Order: sequence, then structure tokens, then C-alpha cells
Amino acid sequence: MSENYNEIMQLLCDRLSSMTNTGVQVTAETNLISQLSIDSIKLLSLIMEIEDTFDVSIPINALADVQTVRQLADLVHKIKYTSE
Repeated sequence: MSENYNEIMQLLCDRLSSMTNTGVQVTAETNLISQLSIDSIKLLSLIMEIEDTFDVSIPINALADVQTVRQLADLVHKIKYTSE
């Protein structure tokens, strides 16, 4: 994957680690709900931060199938780099 993808993944892992107190090491395969207990409020906060950081707009309905950190990074990367 590209350097841009790695930047997205790193930001997500760092941000998720700081916003959850689960003691789980956040990796690409970490499940947002079952392992990190991300609720809708935390998810919206994370999405707003991602949108500001990467200057993208993530449709809420696009999050329906996102379960892991990798899937979220894939979504952000796809929106950011296929719309340019």
C-alpha cells in the first residue's frame, strides 16, 4: 500500500488507542465494536477528526459495513484518493 494509506492507518490506530481505555493494542485487525467498544458518539467524533485531517467527507451509510480498523482505513483511503 501507499505511504498515504500507512498515514491513515497510523492516525486511526493512534487515535483509537487514545480514545478507548480497553488496554487492547490497536492493530489493523482490531474490531471497533467488540474489542474497542466504540459507540456511535465516539465513532462520530473519530469520523469528524478524520474528515478534518484528510479533507474528506465520509457518508454515514458507508460505515455500515465497517468493523475493523483496516476496513475504516480502506474506506478513508478510497474516498480520499479515488475522488481526486
